[in-house]
Parts: sequence; C-alpha cells; structure tokens
Amino acid sequence: MKACGPTGLRSLGDSSCSNGTNHSGAVQSDPQLFEAQFEELVTELTEQDLTDSVLADALNRLREMPYNSSLFLCLSVIGSLRELVPPTELTQDAVRRALLVGWCIELLQAFFLVADDIMDASVTRRGQPCWYKRERVGLDAINDSFLLEGSIYRLLRRHCRAQPYYVHLLELFTETSFQTELGQALDLMTAPPGQIDLNRFTMERYKAIVKYKTAFYSFYLPVAAAMYMAGIDSEEEHNNAKHILLEMGEFFQIQDDYLDCYGDPAVTGKIGTDIQDNKCGWLVVTALGVMTPVQRAELESCYGRHDSVEKVKALYNTLQMPTLYHQYEDDSYQRLQKLISRHAQNLPHAVFLNFAKKIYKRNK
Repeated sequence: MKACGPTGLRSLGDSSCSNGTNHSGAVQSDPQLFEAQFEELVTELTEQDLTDSVLADALNRLREMPYNSSLFLCLSVIGSLRELVPPTELTQDAVRRALLVGWCIELLQAFFLVADDIMDASVTRRGQPCWYKRERVGLDAINDSFLLEGSIYRLLRRHCRAQPYYVHLLELFTETSFQTELGQALDLMTAPPGQIDLNRFTMERYKAIVKYKTAFYSFYLPVAAAMYMAGIDSEEEHNNAKHILLEMGEFFQIQDDYLDCYGDPAVTGKIGTDIQDNKCGWLVVTALGVMTPVQRAELESCYGRHDSVEKVKALYNTLQMPTLYHQYEDDSYQRLQKLISRHAQNLPHAVFLNFAKKIYKRNK
C-alpha cells in the first residue's frame, strides 16, 4: 500500500492533539502519529502476519496498492475518543488502538473505491490512474479489493481481540460494509452506464443513496467506533449519535455535489464530471423539482453528454441553483443544531460540533 495523494477529506484533518512521542522525544500530533503508524501496519500485514514464503508475490501486491489517506475521516476516531474519555484515562495504548481503527476505516474506504472505479469504468482517481487501470493489474483489482477488506479484520484481531469492545467493532465494520454495498447497488441501478433516464432521479432515491453509500461509513462509523472504545455500547446512545451524524453525512455529500459543479478546480484539486457522467446528484435532483417542462426537455437532451456540460450549467444558473444551495446549507446547519440539542443530551456536544466546524462553509 502506497500513499498516492490526498482525498477531498484530507484537507479537513488538522487535529493537533497528541499523546505520543517520536524517537527524539518530541511530542507528536495525532496526524503525525497516524502517518507514522502506516509503515508499521504495512510491514505487519505483508511481512509479519503470514510468513509462508509461497505467498510472497501476493503479499507484495498488497504492499504496492495505493491508498488515499483521509485524515478527516480516519482521525475522527481518535478525535472523538479524546472527547469521550478524560485525558488522564487515555493511555498511549488506547491512542494507538484508536489510530489503528482509523487505518481500518481507511482500508475499508480503499476497498470501496477500488471496486467502485471498476463498476463505474472510471479512468482516474485524484489525478492518478485508477488501480485497475495500472499496468499488469486490470480486473485482478477485484481480488485486490478483497485483500484490502480482509486486512481490516486481521488488524482488528491482532490489536483489539483482548479488548471488551472487539465484537462490537467487528459487527460495526461488517454492518457498515453491507450498508455501503446496498447504497452502491442503489446508485448503480439509478444511473446505469449508457442509460440516461431522469425519471429515476428523485430526492427520495438520492437521499437513500447518500445515506447508505456515504453517510454511514464516513460519519457514523468513526464516531461509533470511538463510542464503543470508550465503553459506550448503549443502543439508545448509538441511535442518538446516528441521527446527528447521518444528517451531517447527507450534507457533506450535497456539498461535494455542489463543489463538483461550482467549485474552483485550483482549490478543490479536481475537475468536476458529475454532469457528463450522468450522476444522480443534488443539483440535478433539485433542479428537476423546480424547472418548467420546457427546461426539463432541455435538460434531458443535454445531461450525461460530454458536449453539453456548459448548457446544463447555464440551465442551473437560470434556476439559481447556487442560491438554493446556500439556503439549504443554512437550513441544514440549523437542523443539525436542533438534532444535537435533542439527541446528544448524554454525549459531549464537541464530538459533533468538531465535525460541523470542519465541513460547513468549506470550499474543497
């Protein structure tokens, strides 16, 4: 596994808390501890876990696979744990395990993205060729994605098996994986490659895709893992956290959809392709709800075509989509505040407010 550049979430990961030192004795921040742990885990998976020499080629393949370190996503485990456990009770071993669980979430995302790129016939990811497009990889990448997924459970077993929350983590990861795969299924069925049918693009379907494909693993999973590690296993409290975090996850995806069209590529680091890729996104679904029949006919003739992107953007501007988005952003933030007041009565509000401060009004 090799670093291949940041994802859209990475720029949000700027935690400065620490509970460790480097070899020179200097205190390291959580991001530094997280990155330092990477090579240790790669070595563990490829050299120390299974030592049968006949597996050398397969294990080398695992080492070569790229990853996109989502600091915001993965540091949410340790960040949340620091809010849930008093500093005097948070040992260095607990910090290391929280960072490891963050890496397991990273591996889960890598598993999803390697497979997703094949299903979407994508060519690049974050400016680099998709893994299955690399020389001598091809559809072997399907099995590679399985290797990434399997690595999660090997790491959890080696490092967390003796902990009281071990089974909770196993169930959480398997449940989240299934939820995400259901969301992916909905996404594939809604916009099959080469088939443009805007009748499938409803707000109900869009929100279902976002909830299951993105919000559970990106927002609920890291906080839920931290809660279990802090000894919070009440179903009621996890449901309370879920109400808040799924709202955040939905808004985060809507932001991504908006920035895909209106973001500055020099800031976001990517050129948006949702229009030409026939994506069921917030902009097109919202536009369908406010446009005239004549405008709908124009959209149907242009959406999903590489030569008509500017026509779709002009139509969005006519419909004042940026204004509608900013109104949604403000409304969503107000809803979030109410959800925190209602559902986080027994949980530190900072767990959720730390997320909110990083995602609202972002431009990349």
